[in-house]
Amino acid sequence: MREVNLLRALPQTKRNLTKRHVGQTQENIAAANRFGREYFDGPREQGYGGYYYDGRWVPVAKDIIDHFGLTKNDRVLDAGCAKGFLVKDLLEAGLDLEVYGLDISLYALTHTEEACLGRMVRGDVHQLPFRDDSFAAAICINTIHNLEREDALRAVREIERVAPGRGFIQVDSYYTPEQREEFMRWVLTAKYHDYPDAWVELFKQAGYTGYYYWTILE
Repeated sequence: MREVNLLRALPQTKRNLTKRHVGQTQENIAAANRFGREYFDGPREQGYGGYYYDGRWVPVAKDIIDHFGLTKNDRVLDAGCAKGFLVKDLLEAGLDLEVYGLDISLYALTHTEEACLGRMVRGDVHQLPFRDDSFAAAICINTIHNLEREDALRAVREIERVAPGRGFIQVDSYYTPEQREEFMRWVLTAKYHDYPDAWVELFKQAGYTGYYYWTILE
């Protein structure tokens, strides 16, 4: 198990914490947790404020391919894939990878990119509908923290089950009390979150042997 930043190529964005805090009402939190249109394409106070493909995942897909040494016909899973932008870029990387995306959101799966049609599965990350050891890599980015701790633990075990030692999990975290306070002013959907040491303990408890990194609010 090792820390590695496979999202280093993503552009860094500055979040408007004040605006989100003002809009962090119970109504907006409830709307976000339905993971429907409001969350993806509604106002910023309820989620992304518009989640559209812009090519930013292309270099991330390359880094994932290089990190795991993926080759032709390897099977890859993006668990918690949203609209499938990473799925699309892995599919179009020129390696004839067999890529699948899984998400709980029917809205996201029905507003996916054309390249992803037939590759998207509706389901829960803590109950993956795939065989043991069936993927050359299993990616799970900014998803597991949306579960309660016990389901988060199950989800980590599921990533390990379908891709032993070949998982990559990124979750919300914070290094300082000040960062935690900022996170609490921003968060809409995270149910379990903690400092990195506590996450690492959860990974160990799950028997996880893959890779991980943190999303730190800045």
